[in-house]
Amino acid sequence: MSAHALYVTAAYTMTAVVLAGLIGWILIDQRARKRDLAELEAAGVRRRSDKSGKS
Repeated sequence: MSAHALYVTAAYTMTAVVLAGLIGWILIDQRARKRDLAELEAAGVRRRSDKSGKS
């Protein structure tokens, strides 16, 4: 394997690791935000855009 092929393989591997990390971070943060929203809704806090609570 040439030095160039090793460099390209390492670059693709690092890119895949970084992308996987970002996707994981997004999914973990999404769960946390959904949990926060559920806690707020359970406490009675509603969004201003939610018109169903008004008569």
